[in-house]
Amino acid sequence: MRPGCIRTTVLCAAAGLLSIVDAARAQTEPFERDGVLVFPPDAAIPRFMTQAERAFWVRNPPPPPGGRGIATPPTGPVRCVAEYEPMQGILVSWIGSSSWLTILAQMGAQITTIGNADYDVIVPNAATQSSATSLLNGAGANMSRVKFFTRTLDTIWIRDYGPRYIYQGNCRAIVDHTYNRPRPNDDAFSQWWGPQRKQPVYDIPLVHGGGNYHLNALGKSYATRLIANENASLTEAQIIAYWQSYQSVDTHLFNAFPTSVDSTQHLDMWMQVLGDNKVVVSDWPANSGSTQDVICDNAAAYMQSQGYTVYRVPARQVSGTHYTYTNVVMCNDLLLLPTYTNSTVVNAGYNAQALSTWKTAWGDTGTSARKVVQVDCQAIVTSAGVMHCIVMHVPVPLGGVNPTAYIKSLNAAQTLTPGQTVSIDWITDDDVSVSNVDVLLSRDGGATFPITIAAATADDGTQTWTVPDFYTPKARVKVVARDGGGRTGWDVNDADLIINSSRCRGDYNLDGSVDDFDLFDFLNDFNAENPAADFNGDASVDDFDYFDFLNALGGPC
Repeated sequence: MRPGCIRTTVLCAAAGLLSIVDAARAQTEPFERDGVLVFPPDAAIPRFMTQAERAFWVRNPPPPPGGRGIATPPTGPVRCVAEYEPMQGILVSWIGSSSWLTILAQMGAQITTIGNADYDVIVPNAATQSSATSLLNGAGANMSRVKFFTRTLDTIWIRDYGPRYIYQGNCRAIVDHTYNRPRPNDDAFSQWWGPQRKQPVYDIPLVHGGGNYHLNALGKSYATRLIANENASLTEAQIIAYWQSYQSVDTHLFNAFPTSVDSTQHLDMWMQVLGDNKVVVSDWPANSGSTQDVICDNAAAYMQSQGYTVYRVPARQVSGTHYTYTNVVMCNDLLLLPTYTNSTVVNAGYNAQALSTWKTAWGDTGTSARKVVQVDCQAIVTSAGVMHCIVMHVPVPLGGVNPTAYIKSLNAAQTLTPGQTVSIDWITDDDVSVSNVDVLLSRDGGATFPITIAAATADDGTQTWTVPDFYTPKARVKVVARDGGGRTGWDVNDADLIINSSRCRGDYNLDGSVDDFDLFDFLNDFNAENPAADFNGDASVDDFDYFDFLNALGGPC
């Protein structure tokens, strides 16, 4: 063969090899097409930002956060839910390599059995749902607890973009942030998920990755200063204030790891809060005195100073991979703990050390209901995340099987004028769904609700109300939620409303005339010390009410 032919053959072979490499890369990395990032189906996109994503954001800077969902903080009593509290379900995105999906299947088996929770699985299509069903069945999942939802997502890392749950009153609601990656389907997920569950979504104006956050059930939360770098236009105090106003938490910021140690700089890679006053923090026995070791030691000392019992588990960086034992999943009595097959980690005895420490911290005595279960996560840890990174927690409904409601409007004391049009706004919650609601009115401070504003109306969260023409200083509004089984739950607005009518105040029974029936009805309530007889609205039933009523009875109309 002539030299030219040899050269041509080699070049053709090299070109073919490059085409194969490019094709393989196209299946594992996002790429730009017509000015848009494209994420190949089922691609194992890492948790950290890829080169293609970084380059895309340089050319297409992200818009400022906010501007979607409910743009104001939630009103009323708000409490952000800790991961160790009772959970209805665990939410996952079924995307990635076969080894990643095997991990998801093993997790689902434990969550639906020992964890006694639903496994809410987001799939892109029916074919993926079918294969997921097969894997979950094979792993031993309780398939009656597996719930599938069809939605296109970009990555598996739902912790970072998924819904952060709060309780608003006695109802579940969601706080959403702008995802710190150019992954549009992921970033839009919470805005889609909330309406699916009839849960309001409040849009906190922060760029964030949800794995950089932990909290307890007492209103204390924690993050690294990555959040300050991601929101450079805000001070740390302003960032903390946003979390306070949207989630009712007081946040402490720790220094972040160098990106050379952990490319995500997320807190869940080296700390986990597992109780009101219990925390697990990484230790670095092979890197004593390193930056990451000092950060963890300082954090452990701080948490101890705040009254926490602190447990330490080993951590190690090997060939650019951060091996962590704090990136765990808690689900009711279950704790899923990563284990690894890397020889350096295995030979150091870290798997066994972490298991022993977590069993003590979690209360797994071998005979207790609380269990620590290890899952081999070697296949995913090299992508800068483990099990905590690929789940989001869905807390239980506070009413159990009964619906709950929370009235968002008319909660402050105010004076209303007959004929005035006002909006009564509410949210509801249920273990399945709310079918309809009743909206009722009281004129005796909530003792009774004889007046129906709306009956079995759609649970759309709002009712326009024309204020009726009668006088009362003690009007209250009640929303009664009803589910498909006829079970009910309700909420009453927080303060008395004055309906300031010029209509005869002596018309006690509101029948349109002032007569002896009003006197008899008032005296019956007065003698029974019924709150309805508190005619002057001073919170007591006494002679002053009697005299005020007689004056009204004989007064002008």
